Amino acid sequence: MHIKSKLLRAQMFLLRPLATQPGDFRTARRLQEESGKLMTRHEAAFTPVPLPHCEAELAEPPEAPPAHGVLLYLHGGGYTAGMLEYARGFGSTLAVRTGYPVLYPAYRLAPEDPYPAALDDAEDAYRHLLESGYDAKQVVLAGESAGGGLCFALCLRLRGRGLPLPAGVVAVSPWADLTCGGASYADNAGKDPLLTREELLESAAAYAGGAPLTDPYVSPLYGDLAALPPVLLFAGGDELLLDDMRALFARLKEAGCAVRRFVAPEMWHAYVLYGVEEAEPDFVRIGDFVREAFEP
Repeated sequence: MHIKSKLLRAQMFLLRPLATQPGDFRTARRLQEESGKLMTRHEAAFTPVPLPHCEAELAEPPEAPPAHGVLLYLHGGGYTAGMLEYARGFGSTLAVRTGYPVLYPAYRLAPEDPYPAALDDAEDAYRHLLESGYDAKQVVLAGESAGGGLCFALCLRLRGRGLPLPAGVVAVSPWADLTCGGASYADNAGKDPLLTREELLESAAAYAGGAPLTDPYVSPLYGDLAALPPVLLFAGGDELLLDDMRALFARLKEAGCAVRRFVAPEMWHAYVLYGVEEAEPDFVRIGDFVREAFEP
């Protein structure tokens, strides 16, 4: 592990004593904002985008994109945390590193707005792009953690409504099973500086509301993943959600989806967002994936 990665990991563990009491989502949101300050950010042009029920923003790279395309980025935060400022971090990074504009909504959060509010807002953002002149094949979805799972839930909803699917999905550490049933939740307990299973289950209950945790629109791992677009998956070897990614990869392969996965040894949850050297090959892969989608 590179020295910067070791220092970042140590800083994250120092934030753990600030972990919240059960039900204290307000403090959890502040904690996520603090961890967000450790992320690498890039200079981009930011434009507010009005959506029906939430704020959104478009980050545009310094130079014009080589083709007509856009990314729709859905941030993480367990469906209970993550504001526009937090989403701006990785949203601007994606814009600069891929060379394409990125739209990111600050979708509504639980427990104030449980399922299906976040999914509704993600669909509104997607429809906004289509109404703005983008073809579905000129849109790539991207997300980390809960946002990664939300990308797949959005694909399932779009397919169910008979709407065209995007050109691809990039998911970093996707939270695809809100039952938190994978072995990595126990195997990597204490290794991941950002997450605990107890906190995730609390967020899952707050988000699902009265819906079963195995509802495919809540936990897309339990859905029919046939006919989804190409997918690029990432996870850290030391993170709790490692088995979510592994199981999702297996289900996508079983469904006939074109999917690739990459696991970074010793890395924590959503490590790609933090500008560590270990993530550099992943940004190359993301850039290639986006270019293949938009510049055939």
